[in-house]
Amino acid sequence: MALSTKYLLVGSIEACSGKSGTIIGLAHHLKQKGFSVAYGKPVGTYLGDNSTLGKEADVQFITDVLELKSTQIRSPLLFLETKTVERRLRGEDTKNYTQLLNQSYGEIEADVVILEGVGTLWKGSLFSLSVMDIAHTLGASIMLVARYHSPLVVDSLVKAKQQLGDHLIGVIINHIPVDELESTQTLIRPYLEGQGIKVLGMLPSSNLLHSVSVREIAHQLEADVLCRGDRLDLMVESLTIGAMNVNSALEYFRKGQHKAVVTGGDRTDLQLAALETSTSCLILTGHITPQPLIINRAEDLEVPILSVNLDTLQTVEIVDSTFGTVRLQEQIKIDCIEQLMTDYFDFDDSLQTLGLS
Repeated sequence: MALSTKYLLVGSIEACSGKSGTIIGLAHHLKQKGFSVAYGKPVGTYLGDNSTLGKEADVQFITDVLELKSTQIRSPLLFLETKTVERRLRGEDTKNYTQLLNQSYGEIEADVVILEGVGTLWKGSLFSLSVMDIAHTLGASIMLVARYHSPLVVDSLVKAKQQLGDHLIGVIINHIPVDELESTQTLIRPYLEGQGIKVLGMLPSSNLLHSVSVREIAHQLEADVLCRGDRLDLMVESLTIGAMNVNSALEYFRKGQHKAVVTGGDRTDLQLAALETSTSCLILTGHITPQPLIINRAEDLEVPILSVNLDTLQTVEIVDSTFGTVRLQEQIKIDCIEQLMTDYFDFDDSLQTLGLS
């Protein structure tokens, strides 16, 4: 008997929880097992700068990573933005999105169709495209991804179970501090499973996954790249501000690894000190051109220098806001999430729960 198509909806209780990484890791494993996989995101939220019209950046990225054919992907039925919501509220958008969802996803030929839910459980409700709405319409199983902040994560997951019922087949908790991994395994897992919530994976935190490329920082800051434009794929794991005397700075800079250092374009002493430590890029504020010796040293050490027409506070606010929220776009991050899932995610249990084993 031919395997009927399974629908798996990956949702979250808050935005930026790791849905895309989970989908990539799971899809790769399914493909290795010989299953055909399709992917779709019914509700879009982010059109990238280089996106083709109507195709969300995340959809394009996952399509490329998983090497999916055009018949194996579905672009968003709508983009959840202010104008779209206002049109619905005014009654100008009267589309039956339940029907459109059925039409779009009912035509996919694949063993497993993985759908990505929008931000939270209830976003999209105005269009009958919330996580629960989609699950009801397509008969999809739901897998929830939750980012660990504290043991109170159980609050949200227990509430989600009450709302999603038997559609919820399991949860993944990620971003768990390494020193709390053992305690969450022995405390949180038994409690959740006692509440009828299957824990499919508990993944430790990774600095790499929450890092940002120099390229992304340069883009966010609209910075001029003064040197080593060929090294913009370097990853930045932390942000350091250089605004002290040089003796204090050296000790301070040595504490950070793979960092971006923000300092004034006229602070040659601090720039040199930063270059002698583990620095992924220098960000010089005030749009002041650095001394030639700084450029030459950075060239030798392969450290990009970015120049911005902003003050230190503005620069730090922009860069800091990107950590942990930047999308999964670099191959090094894909490799990392796949390794984490191999080590900490129960693929066999997941396939069995989906009826694929």
